[in-house]
Amino acid sequence: MPGPWPLNAERDADGVLHVGGVSVTDLARDHGTPLWVVDEGDLRERCRRYVSGFPGVEVAYASKAWCTVGILQIVDDEGLLVDVASEGELHTALVAGIDPAKLIHHGNNKGESELDRALEVGLGRIVVDSFDELERLERLAAARDTVAQVWLRITPGIDAHTHEYVRTGHDDAKFGFTLSLGLADQAMLAARDLDHVEVVGIHAHIGSQIFGTDPFIANADVCLELMARWRDEHGVTLTELNLGGGMGIRYTHEDHPVEVSRYGKAVLEAVSDACGRLDFPRPRLVVEPGRAIVGPSTLTLYEVGTVKPLPGLTTWVSVDGGMGDNIRPALYDAVHEVMLASRASAVEPRSVTVVGKHCESGDLVREHAPLPGDLAVGDLLAVAATGAYTASMASNYNRLPRPGAVLVKDGQAHELLRRETLDDLVSRDVPVR
Repeated sequence: MPGPWPLNAERDADGVLHVGGVSVTDLARDHGTPLWVVDEGDLRERCRRYVSGFPGVEVAYASKAWCTVGILQIVDDEGLLVDVASEGELHTALVAGIDPAKLIHHGNNKGESELDRALEVGLGRIVVDSFDELERLERLAAARDTVAQVWLRITPGIDAHTHEYVRTGHDDAKFGFTLSLGLADQAMLAARDLDHVEVVGIHAHIGSQIFGTDPFIANADVCLELMARWRDEHGVTLTELNLGGGMGIRYTHEDHPVEVSRYGKAVLEAVSDACGRLDFPRPRLVVEPGRAIVGPSTLTLYEVGTVKPLPGLTTWVSVDGGMGDNIRPALYDAVHEVMLASRASAVEPRSVTVVGKHCESGDLVREHAPLPGDLAVGDLLAVAATGAYTASMASNYNRLPRPGAVLVKDGQAHELLRRETLDDLVSRDVPVR
């Protein structure tokens, strides 16, 4: 440890896993399972690594990874900006007390109400994704007699070689103005004629869970070459560049992501080289980690409910959660590391398939997990690196309540997210008789 586990995770003499100085057995007793356990020290440290790894660059937390009031307050404490991708995320950020000037608003189909709310509160930047949005934003800003400062989202034509569901920079994508089709140029020219929209920069995100720096270097080159060309051809010198996020994390010991310091050094050198080559003034730079900030900070705690060995076939281990609290294995074929967390075992591991309790064959937690041969009902299992895109994509499939979350530090646990109750599940239902 830690590997893919939180920085402050360790086993005691009896083999019980502790996170932030709190044992998982105490957490399960006091807060129940399934449970998201967030190592506050880890979360803060990863914020700080990005700030120090990108000197002179503004770091924005991509809140779609996990958006709760408490998480946003922590990243705000650490000096990060926050980007939101919906009206709900915007509302959460405002409830958390984030200065609207520190917010960035994404989204490929922002409705009138959320754009108007962004203008009302004085949001820092709006990332425009389409011609329809340009028209919509011009009309709403005119009605408020204000000028919206925006970034144009560019689709740079870079294949990040990651899962197809998390690639965003290739030409045929749902996001942004495709550069190769001339749409980015058209958007810039269209925006230049508007009275209530001011383009101050561009944004380009190429995907998620990327290992290696080459795609990020290519993204910086493409963006700066575009900004220099617009200066030369149209007399428009943009002063801001958001290079997105997407750096991968460790979900298992087999994953080997790039260290943040190396990532930052590569990107900043690429920017410096491109600016020198193009004689372009260095813009205000922003990067947007989400998964890399919150993902490794968190583990999910489950209790084993059944162990079903099929001789000559599979041993099925069922836990009390599953795809309702972590859809990633079903959606992306994602693999998370799993460990027996409530005790030590000297018994040789065997390959088992850990599954959830939802009524779906695809409800997998981990196939071929090497777990001790004496694994039994009542044992606690911990699943690594579940801070990103688990709670944020959780559902009530099969009418299961969503888990709670706790923040652990210095031997103390504080509730971060209240566990849903059965009454919560029916609170929005409207009877017909």
